[in-house]
Amino acid sequence: MKRTPEQTARARDLRRNQTNAERALWDRLRNRQIESAKFKRQWPIGPFIVDFVNLGRRLVIEIDGGHHNEPGNRDRDQQRTAWLEENGYRVLRFWNNEVLLNTDSVMEAIRQALIPSPQPSPRREEGDRDTPQLQGQNQPSPR
Repeated sequence: MKRTPEQTARARDLRRNQTNAERALWDRLRNRQIESAKFKRQWPIGPFIVDFVNLGRRLVIEIDGGHHNEPGNRDRDQQRTAWLEENGYRVLRFWNNEVLLNTDSVMEAIRQALIPSPQPSPRREEGDRDTPQLQGQNQPSPR
């Protein structure tokens, strides 16, 4: 979905008028400070403008103020998250006060989300030529 000029203007306006929590988090995300990940702020994705995104790892971070807890806004947030997830993004949401009061915990949650989960190694059957042998296990005794 192509970005509209209105989205671009709105994103610029949001970047200029960040909340205290957004500013505090941006200070910790910018310049590849966490896991060498490049983040963009107030970035249009589809019909939405997300607070922060790492495009390479498809991670979206949303910072929510108290108005997000109102019923209509909660529904919109759920729809937004569903759309982003359907389009391959992982979404982390934090409250403003979490970012401001528990910054280290928030950063750790983001760091964990950026670390790729290890792929299980393929199982090898006993006797495969490439199976590494541990010292003293399943090895013939020396003669």
